[in-house]
Amino acid sequence: MAKTHPRNTYRVDETLEEPFNLRHLLRAGSYIKKYGKKMILALTLSIFGAMAALCAPKITKEALDVVIPAKDKAGLNRLLLLLILAYGISILFFTIRQHIMERTSQDIVYDIRKDLFAHLQKLPFQYYDDRPHGKILIRVVNYVNSVCDMLSNGLINAILEIINLIFIVIFMFTTDVKLSLVVITGVPVLAVFLFWIKAHQRKAWRLVSNKNSNLNAYLQENIVGAKITQIFAREEENAAIFEDLSNDCRKTWMGAVRYTNSVWPGIDSISVFVRGAILVVGLLLFVEGQETLGAIVAISSYASRFWQPIMNLGNIFNNFINNMAYLERIFETIDEPVEIKDKEGATDIGRIKGEVEFQHVSFSYEEGKEVLHDVSFKVRPGQSIALVGPTGAGKSTIVSLISRFYNLDSGKILIDGQDISEVTLRSLRSQMGIMLQDSFIFSGTIEDNIRYGKLDATSEEIKKASATVCADAFISKMPKGYMTEVKERGSTLSQGQKQLISFARTLLSDPALLVLDEATSSIDVQTERALQKGLDAMLKGRTSFIIAHRLSTIKNCDQIMYIDHGGITEAGTHEELMAKKGQYYHLYMSQL
Repeated sequence: MAKTHPRNTYRVDETLEEPFNLRHLLRAGSYIKKYGKKMILALTLSIFGAMAALCAPKITKEALDVVIPAKDKAGLNRLLLLLILAYGISILFFTIRQHIMERTSQDIVYDIRKDLFAHLQKLPFQYYDDRPHGKILIRVVNYVNSVCDMLSNGLINAILEIINLIFIVIFMFTTDVKLSLVVITGVPVLAVFLFWIKAHQRKAWRLVSNKNSNLNAYLQENIVGAKITQIFAREEENAAIFEDLSNDCRKTWMGAVRYTNSVWPGIDSISVFVRGAILVVGLLLFVEGQETLGAIVAISSYASRFWQPIMNLGNIFNNFINNMAYLERIFETIDEPVEIKDKEGATDIGRIKGEVEFQHVSFSYEEGKEVLHDVSFKVRPGQSIALVGPTGAGKSTIVSLISRFYNLDSGKILIDGQDISEVTLRSLRSQMGIMLQDSFIFSGTIEDNIRYGKLDATSEEIKKASATVCADAFISKMPKGYMTEVKERGSTLSQGQKQLISFARTLLSDPALLVLDEATSSIDVQTERALQKGLDAMLKGRTSFIIAHRLSTIKNCDQIMYIDHGGITEAGTHEELMAKKGQYYHLYMSQL
């Protein structure tokens, strides 16, 4: 079988979807609707500002054709004041409108990002298992920023430019019909040009979106794994991969920009051609006495203004095309199904006593590859259960299913006789304490990290929980004690320290069900012995599931289950299993 080169792994693009569907834009309207009044006000101000500015050429025509030939100084002064007033109103209204739209744009950013983040919090583990985190991150930050400016300013500007164009046509035709028809002759040429470029532009910017996403995913992964990179001396290889991905971004960007940059010159060329035609036709008619100088100047001015909103619409169109790819990605994430959620009519589980029962449970991460098959067992309240067996046998899967992080293929899991698929996730998980092998530490103070599962905990409760699990000893020696700031993922702490902080966090939340998944793997033997008292305190009165490869730590559990081949192959106490001399016995003896 051919091997995939590591450079190609990060160059896989997300599939380009069907041509953009209008429903995406209509759906985005739900975010705009909330700020409809502000946007209507901004649009109204823009319209009045545009109308004021459009009066300028008519005032100029009046001055050239009537007032100046009549040498009417008073009339000229009045027209000058009207001209200043027209431009003043235009500038004032556009300034107020700009302030309104900046605020509205940020409000829309807030709303979309809030909905996107809230949805990401509900998505199952499988979603994060299947995607590079950098690709998720770029959607929440970069894509939302780009799209929201299009939804607010872009939409208002598009409407404004269309209305502005209509008013220009009205003002233009009421000034002179013949020369206005010359201006309109350029429109069919423009339409053909825009339709041609649209076909290529959207695909080009979708490719840019993909390449940026790939680059962001690789960058995020390498920042997190910087230590491993240096340990294995992979700097040069990684730099080469990054160079390839950056080069992909550069090439696709330049390809897309070629189309984008051709829009304005194309429109401008048509505009220059039309204005040239106005001067030629206008002067010929002027010589024959069919046109006035003021009309030629006014129509030339309107012609310039006529093409300006068209050029602006071209730029808005560019921005629109560029951001449609981002909008689709955002809605694609929001539409990701929340597979693990409360059923309709789900009830609160109540205070958990701790009886856990698996009834013929089967589960697979991928279709056709069962991890667990027809697993059944029952645990009484307060019992401690150890899960042992080879790597990948399904130990962590069992405890993940108790927490309902995944849906079952078949069977039932009961807690205190209640099917966990029929109870609310919050009432279930809020009473579970789960300690993973990889102890995640958030940015912030140590106290904040320990308080994470119980926000109303006092400083005394935090210190007591830390002392119980032997974390207080090293925390107290830190420069600011419990108020010491820790960096992202606890990079300034050792693995053992992070696990002890996680122990304190779990104990403080006072769980009814406790899961320890290789929770002491990074703690040295001496600390683990000191910690045993704290562990005994944590386990007392609680149903607990303990996964441990270090078998000496689980000898005193009420029951030990050996997991292999998708099920429980042995179960009993340490003494019973040792006497049986089966799989557990051989595993235990191999460790000795």
